[in-house]
Amino acid sequence: MSTLNKYDKPSVAVDLAIMTVVQGQLKVLMVERDLNGVSGWAMPGGFVHVDQSLETTVDRVLRDKVGLENVHFEQLATYGAVDRDPRGRVISIVYLALCPAHLLQEADLADVIVNDPHVAGQDAVVQRNGVSMSLAFDHANILGDVVQRLRGKLDYSRIGFALLDTLFTLRDVQEVHEAILGRPLKKPPFRRKLLDRGFIRPTGVFETGGAYRPAEFYQVKPEE
Repeated sequence: MSTLNKYDKPSVAVDLAIMTVVQGQLKVLMVERDLNGVSGWAMPGGFVHVDQSLETTVDRVLRDKVGLENVHFEQLATYGAVDRDPRGRVISIVYLALCPAHLLQEADLADVIVNDPHVAGQDAVVQRNGVSMSLAFDHANILGDVVQRLRGKLDYSRIGFALLDTLFTLRDVQEVHEAILGRPLKKPPFRRKLLDRGFIRPTGVFETGGAYRPAEFYQVKPEE
């Protein structure tokens, strides 16, 4: 008899934190659950099959429950509180994806708010049309961690550009940063710091049709 057979086996699941920004508001894709004793709103997820890798499971959940393919994910964290799932012992591996808004259905999105940027471990408030949504499992806590991770990486990495189209204005970049940080930023110092990092370059192409001075489009420089 294998030594492994002596031990109870927990289930392993993946949950997908799919984030975007719409009109200056950080949003998350949610699905409604009312199955097997679990009700409420949750991030899309699914169990890992014994013959599938974690990455294959992510692709399956993304395709079957969200209708997307070829979206870049990065593993965020693992959550294993004994009582986190009323169905039984379930360990969840959470993956984070940032997507431009046009890739997602707006009806599936909800506002995600974490009020105090200096307090770690706080639950996120998720709401639609100003009304708080009841979240299943420990997803409010997970989304609080997601926002804190985004805020922590925003200042030194390219992570925020994943929320933008291929061409974007400096105004678009500032809007994304303000949505993630949950506070306004002063335009001149923000733009100066952004350009000094060397992550982006001007294209020589400008907006058309506006009433004001047209803004120039930028694009992300390839990583060296």
